[in-house]
Amino acid sequence: MTADHAARRQADLRQRLIVGAALLVVAATALAIGGLFFWLIVVVGALLTMAEWGDMFKAGLRTKRITQFALSVPLALMAPGIASGPSFFALGVLVGAAVFIVAVTRRPELARGVLYVGLPALAVIYLRNRDDGLFLTFWAMGLVWAADTGAFFVGRTVGGPKLAPAISPNKTWSGLGGGVVLAAVMGGVMMIYGLSPWLAIATPFLAMLSAAGDLYESWLKRQAGIKDSGSLLPGHGGFLDRLDGLVPVAPVAALLVVISGSLA
Repeated sequence: MTADHAARRQADLRQRLIVGAALLVVAATALAIGGLFFWLIVVVGALLTMAEWGDMFKAGLRTKRITQFALSVPLALMAPGIASGPSFFALGVLVGAAVFIVAVTRRPELARGVLYVGLPALAVIYLRNRDDGLFLTFWAMGLVWAADTGAFFVGRTVGGPKLAPAISPNKTWSGLGGGVVLAAVMGGVMMIYGLSPWLAIATPFLAMLSAAGDLYESWLKRQAGIKDSGSLLPGHGGFLDRLDGLVPVAPVAALLVVISGSLA
């Protein structure tokens, strides 16, 4: 490795850490405040993510705006306190928005994007809107961050066999193991402070689901012939790149919260 290449890697890592820290501050602030502020941050993130999904599938500007408009309707209904909130009604309207996109654009992949973005948005708003919402939302989002962090540092340090070289050549089995272990530790610590044992047990499995979401988004980018979903987050790509693990985890985590509540 040349000195220039090593310096570039160091600069990239520094940029990634700075942007990651800024994102963590925004997310933590929104989590702590909750209510309409948290909902607003989720809405902004969802609409930007929907725009990146449209770009990935080569949607024109008009078509992309139609998908964002369709998604904005159920997102508006999810507003706690002033609309129906994260309810079954909002879920039904979200499905209706996807059907509307298929009917108008004749492009099922864009309708899939509405669900891909809208379902995790509904899930995290539902979690945060609960009485124990701050704790549970931190768990659901935190396990994804733990899995990403463990995978990144263990993968870089240990290396070894590739996890899925045809899809994402930088991911390793050691990174997956590091992410799962760190998420499991987080779940165990949170159980000491009141996390349901069922949710603590589920945490490492959700970490694996997060890795699957990451691989799925990598596959989508490979199909589209792009490296990053966007450029809004220097060192991280786009919002799809940062939220890919949360997309499958959030709805499953919300469902597990409902189930674990009925088992308690």
